[in-house]
Amino acid sequence: MDQTVRSSAWKTFWDKGGWWRAILLAVLYMAIYLGAGLVIGPIAGDQVVAEDIFRTPQSVFIGLTLSLIIGSAALAAFVYSVKWFKPLFAPQPVKGSWWMWAAPFFLVAAIALRFLGINYSSYQASVVVVTLLTGLLIGFAEEILTRGIVVKMLRDSGKSEWVVMVLSSLVFALLHSANILSGMPIVTVLVTVLFTFGFGICMYLTLRVTGNLIWPMILHALYDPTLFLSTGGIDQAATGPQSPLLLLAGPANMIYMLIAVVALIVVRGHVQRAPLAVPAAL
Repeated sequence: MDQTVRSSAWKTFWDKGGWWRAILLAVLYMAIYLGAGLVIGPIAGDQVVAEDIFRTPQSVFIGLTLSLIIGSAALAAFVYSVKWFKPLFAPQPVKGSWWMWAAPFFLVAAIALRFLGINYSSYQASVVVVTLLTGLLIGFAEEILTRGIVVKMLRDSGKSEWVVMVLSSLVFALLHSANILSGMPIVTVLVTVLFTFGFGICMYLTLRVTGNLIWPMILHALYDPTLFLSTGGIDQAATGPQSPLLLLAGPANMIYMLIAVVALIVVRGHVQRAPLAVPAAL
């Protein structure tokens, strides 16, 4: 009985939604994700090639994948504990407008160009495989948190879709501010946060127009690893000669920002909250 009461109180707390609960959960996720890295470092950190994380599959797995496995497992456990898997992957309660298709269209275009333009000969085949598998974890963890859980919490608390879009994208962007802990220059971190805010808005638009969380997950799962492999690093620009296809994909970042600006101006809408149940007459 006590366990049932505790479980009910846990679910009731999160079911109330709201921006501060959304931020609290994002902070807890980052604590687990970063904490995993702090534990992994002393144990297996010597397997990571600091100056080139994509040099060996062990470097990618220890330096990037393992913490994502732990973080993804924590998020899956949370969603299971509050019984949200079904509502998170249900059809979206508010439809997207035709112009929102621009977001997934340009995302798919950039992914395709990078897939075709990556210099695969510069990587071990196992590095490419591990990086692509890592992308699946990135797509799952970051999307189920920000476009899934955070969006649900904001909608459940009655926020307008403009607020849902902005706050969920802001949470997504601030997750990437943790890069400063790895020694990344602050200017690079600020640029990354600005870009990821715009990218987050494009992911929100993808969620709206495709109607299901699985599609932002898939696109994100493909976008990040193809970006890593095309630039040779994380959150860094490519150096040296590039394939013409990669050069064509380059302007995509500016297009995402332009789409985000348009969204900030025109997105409207509001999800109707479910009415409270009225007790039946006795």
